[in-house]
Amino acid sequence: MTKNNRVRYLLRRLLVLVFTVWLSASIIFIVPRLAPGDPIQAIITRMSVQAGPIPGGDQLVEEWRERFGLNDPLGVQYLRYMGGLLTFDFGYSLASFPANVNDMVARSLPWTLGLLTLTVVITFLIGNSIGALLAWQKTPRWVRNVLPVSMVFTSVPSILVALILLTIFASSLGWFPITGAYGREVEPGLNLPFIASVIHHGTLPALSIILVSFGYWALSMRGMMITIQGEDYTTLAEAKGLNPLFILYRYMVRNAILPQVTALALTLGTMVSGQVLIESIFAYPGMGNLIYRAIRDQDFTTIQGASYIVILTTALAVFIIDLMYPLIDPRISYGD
Repeated sequence: MTKNNRVRYLLRRLLVLVFTVWLSASIIFIVPRLAPGDPIQAIITRMSVQAGPIPGGDQLVEEWRERFGLNDPLGVQYLRYMGGLLTFDFGYSLASFPANVNDMVARSLPWTLGLLTLTVVITFLIGNSIGALLAWQKTPRWVRNVLPVSMVFTSVPSILVALILLTIFASSLGWFPITGAYGREVEPGLNLPFIASVIHHGTLPALSIILVSFGYWALSMRGMMITIQGEDYTTLAEAKGLNPLFILYRYMVRNAILPQVTALALTLGTMVSGQVLIESIFAYPGMGNLIYRAIRDQDFTTIQGASYIVILTTALAVFIIDLMYPLIDPRISYGD
């Protein structure tokens, strides 16, 4: 593996990263503007419903459109939009003016990153562990019979699982809160009451994602393990009389895990999109809930800023996973 190979590999991946983010950002700009209706008019209409008729409403709509640059040609709006993305200046929220989109994203992003990281790690570990045990010939029969039962929610949409958990454990039993990320009675900070409240509030949203996701990893890992069991190196290790657990980890799981890491990079975007629905159901103060409210209110600037950050973080995560391949499997080089 030469230095030139590593540099070329890194440059290719960076170009793919930049192209992916640019294309996604362009789609974010176009799609909201294809929706019927005028965002400023929608805001004025909601204000009228809440506070009664607003004198000079048409003039106010025109002034706000001018203020936010919505009267400019689309090309000008697009260049201004792309310039804002490059400098991470997303402007003001249309629906919550004078709130700044950057501030709204800064408040929401840590919650989404925390929930997503937790659910991805737990789902990946549990799913692959179950898949390996299902395929391993030395797994006790009762374990093989019990494990498939745990995947009963795999074919159920995450939004339905969220509603089931919300109905049973929050509404009926009252074991968990219905909405929010922490209780009002605790002071935010690095203290045990706040951490315990965050875990308590985040349990149901996390379970809603984990229960429907780990079955995919279990089934795919099982298929990879069955294939590897017939390989010559596995047969040789068994003939040498090596410890079965050592063979399971060193020869089987280690060789089967690389395609799973590849699948993780490919499915990360799907998991992020699923979390948007979960956050909106539980009113969890993350990026998903922020995007949902922005779409509902036709808040162009918030949709653009929040979606761009979600896409950028997801693309960076995939990029990092891609760079980790040679560390996971030494047979792969950056020049491949």
